[in-house]
Amino acid sequence: MKKFSNACVRIMNRWLPDPFLFAIILTIVVFVAGCLATWQNPWDMVWAWAGKGVTSEPGGMWNLLAFSMQMALVLVLGSAFASAPIIKRILGAIANLAKNKLTGIVVVTMVSTVCCWLNWGFGLIVGALLAKEVARRVKDVDYPLLIASAYSGFVVWHAGLSGSIPLTITNGYKIGDVVYQADLTASVFHPMNIIMCLVILVGMPFINYAMHPDKDHTITVDPAVLQDEKERTYEIKTPADKIEHSKILLALTIIMGVVYIVRFFIEPGFGAAKLDLNVVNAIFLFLGLLAHGDLRRYVDAIGDAAGGAAGVLLQFPFYAGIMGIMTAANANNDSLASIISDFFVGISNNVTFPVWTFLSAGIINFFVPSGGGQWAVQGPIVMPAAARLSVEAGRAGMAIAWGDQWTNMIQPFWALPALGVAGLSAKDIMGYLVTILIFTGVVAVLGFLAWGLFF
Repeated sequence: MKKFSNACVRIMNRWLPDPFLFAIILTIVVFVAGCLATWQNPWDMVWAWAGKGVTSEPGGMWNLLAFSMQMALVLVLGSAFASAPIIKRILGAIANLAKNKLTGIVVVTMVSTVCCWLNWGFGLIVGALLAKEVARRVKDVDYPLLIASAYSGFVVWHAGLSGSIPLTITNGYKIGDVVYQADLTASVFHPMNIIMCLVILVGMPFINYAMHPDKDHTITVDPAVLQDEKERTYEIKTPADKIEHSKILLALTIIMGVVYIVRFFIEPGFGAAKLDLNVVNAIFLFLGLLAHGDLRRYVDAIGDAAGGAAGVLLQFPFYAGIMGIMTAANANNDSLASIISDFFVGISNNVTFPVWTFLSAGIINFFVPSGGGQWAVQGPIVMPAAARLSVEAGRAGMAIAWGDQWTNMIQPFWALPALGVAGLSAKDIMGYLVTILIFTGVVAVLGFLAWGLFF
């Protein structure tokens, strides 16, 4: 397994470019494929890619502007919340539960999994911070395995409350002339999705522990090098300083936010089943303000976290452009998306289609390491095909979501925040994550077959 994973690392280090460059390469590939498959000329295809220049109804590259901002906020707000001093103290208390290698790895894996299910930006940072706290207390635990265990929780993010695909289709998503809609009871809160997440939550910690190397090959870390940076201190001298640190303004802002969130959950026609990205981001915005307890401190925390969203802001216009190319139809109403959709319909039925979708989404995730970007590329293919096979929108959307999160285990793009906190590189944890990939792949395939057969 280690030889295989090391080979994967060498290949990716040598051949995998920056994700932005991959977005450009994928744009060119899809552009050529669209022209050849639908017999449309490059002049018209560029028009579809760029959005036809219509500002009132933006398409192409500018079709996902609101969605891009939502995804950037998921990462930024979650990371800022995780960096609050009170969260770090809570993590320290949780880390005290780790008395040996077994409990250390189990605690880190389970907490990271739950937090990533709640909010992936929050879970990525919390998992790495908790792993460092555990490493300070358990001296003989393998540090790379501990960080891999923290990152392994990310394998359920798209099946949770910040999953971009299920939250996007909650209130309906238009592809072509058709609106695809499924509230969270048909996706995130569906019994089969919950069962798959629970199997991973319970089983993965012990699989992680089973991979712990023997004493001669264990890599430990000196607790002295794991000290966090000192918290910022502020001097309040001027009237402007007093306004920035005003507890009254903070309290009024939080009260308004709490009233809005409470009303959303109790208002008829809304509630948990209607959660979307806006509401999830609002929850973490006001939780972050409450956790930091200071307006100026929160502004600085957001500034520190914002750099992590650079890839989202740069790449999403190109993924939206790919979506424009995929759905551009010729005079016979044939598009690249419809042609690929016809292929999947031809090899699938109501039960097997989500499995094929899951596997293909796992492959596409190597090239499009973003759930939102993957939806832009794969959604126009999968959803029409699913409708033709009478596969519910929720099940079809979750098949893409599970495939996207699955191969994140050996796609190092989203591991970078955790690795940065831990001070490690991708090759240090890759060997362990290959095993997690196999385990979660089996869970997902069996889960989607059961979803189609019994629900």
